[in-house]
Amino acid sequence: MSTQALSTEQREGFFSWFFALTGKERRTFWSCKIGYALDAMDTQFLSFVIPTLIATWGLSKGDAGLIGTVTLLTSAAGGWIAGILSDRIGRVKALQITILWFAFFTVLCGLAQNFTQLLWARGLMGFGMGGEWTAGAILIGEVIRAKDRGKAVGMVQAGWAIGWGVSALLYALMFSLLPAEWAWRSLFLLGILPALFVIFIRRFVDEPEVYVAVKKKAARAEGQPSFWQIFSPKMLSVTLRAVLLTTGAQGGYYAITTWLPTFLKTERHLTVLGTGGYLAMVIVGSYVGYIVSAFLTDYLGRKKNFILFATGSMCIALAYTRLPVTDGVMLFLGFPLGFCVSGVFSGMGAFLTELFPTAIRGSGQGFSYNMGRAVGSLFPLMIGMSSQSMALGEAIGVFAGTAYGVMILAALTLPETAGKQLES
Repeated sequence: MSTQALSTEQREGFFSWFFALTGKERRTFWSCKIGYALDAMDTQFLSFVIPTLIATWGLSKGDAGLIGTVTLLTSAAGGWIAGILSDRIGRVKALQITILWFAFFTVLCGLAQNFTQLLWARGLMGFGMGGEWTAGAILIGEVIRAKDRGKAVGMVQAGWAIGWGVSALLYALMFSLLPAEWAWRSLFLLGILPALFVIFIRRFVDEPEVYVAVKKKAARAEGQPSFWQIFSPKMLSVTLRAVLLTTGAQGGYYAITTWLPTFLKTERHLTVLGTGGYLAMVIVGSYVGYIVSAFLTDYLGRKKNFILFATGSMCIALAYTRLPVTDGVMLFLGFPLGFCVSGVFSGMGAFLTELFPTAIRGSGQGFSYNMGRAVGSLFPLMIGMSSQSMALGEAIGVFAGTAYGVMILAALTLPETAGKQLES
């Protein structure tokens, strides 16, 4: 094949945008994607070791749930703080700090001797977990050109599914090689690996030019943008609607992923949920959903893509809770479940990057996404309380439907930002 034919094929292919990136942009892309995958890997370890902790430490399901809730709440706070730091000290420095933070406290989880120590270590790890998403999403969003921003940021987001898959493989490996009481600790101790990745980021990744230009302008003006500017009369409406959008996305996600397995096991008496095959279908569906949504968010626009995937997620919730299904059908439904509920998030980073001015982008993006995470984390609790007076499947449907409905309404009222040039 000739060089001319190859270049034409590249220009017309789905990944032509990637071939057009500069060396600096590619290094930033891979740094953010790998960083997010490592974040997911460390985060997902807990879900795999909970049964072992219940057996070896005698934890109750309530104790295990408390660890999960505390992690979500601290990750929301961490993302908020990381956004402010990104505006003050830089996107790259904030990314380095958050990765080192969650790696260090993941290792401490592996050294915990009791429930209280694990709760504290995991809670502190959450600060870095939430902060890494914020810093990484802002960084990649500012580096990539406007017409390809959605694809690039969405494919970085897809790193979560990769990290989830790696954590599942490491879980299977460690528990096949070591006794259970050592295997769960070895998983958390492997959480030190992301810290080594910071060396690469420190050497090869630079601050976005648009951010550097704005910082120089602020220095000449002898003024430092305040976090509170996201609540100014000019920005307040945008900030609040962005919070509603992220609350809907995350509330729906937590409603479905937290309670759906319990519903299907206890009320539908399905057994396939505990198999590796079902988990693999969900993870593969999740990755494909991220990728497809990444391309659609540039092709259709941010708003239409949000509405499409939110509607799909509502339909999935309805299908799982209303339709009679067998183990065989449930196995294959794992793919569209992962596809829809994960695809919702693919365009989120690019959209929030475009909503806020460069000077306060970290503050705005960090607050709106993570306030949505904090409010969304309450949905599983509300479903649990409501299931005392209504069927669990009905409660899941009501809250998931409400969450995605809020997301659709917020998307309709927010401006379309696809192709927006970031000001410097």
